[in-house]
Amino acid sequence: MDIQALENMLENGRDSAMLRLSLAGVLQQRGELDAALKHLQSAVEQDPQYTAAWKALGKLHLQRDDSESARLAWQQGIEVALKRGDKQAQKEMQVFLKRLDKQAPPSK
Repeated sequence: MDIQALENMLENGRDSAMLRLSLAGVLQQRGELDAALKHLQSAVEQDPQYTAAWKALGKLHLQRDDSESARLAWQQGIEVALKRGDKQAQKEMQVFLKRLDKQAPPSK
């Protein structure tokens, strides 16, 4: 989707967690990771039960080389998914965490 159209929606007061997730996705594709992060953080603040936003937030943190923040986002997302019965999102984020654990250097 056109980023200008999304930004216009935001400026016209049509703010929502889904709009923020969409904006973040476009910005992430453009390599504007800091701006994308702000929108994803806003998405989970607006709707803490939005599992897709938690999943995307974790992926963005990982792309920004912040594996600990990615882990925290996915853990939060899994808790939300469990409460909501969103088994697909729960499974996906659990897989992401397992992959992250495999990449982590062994602890001493």
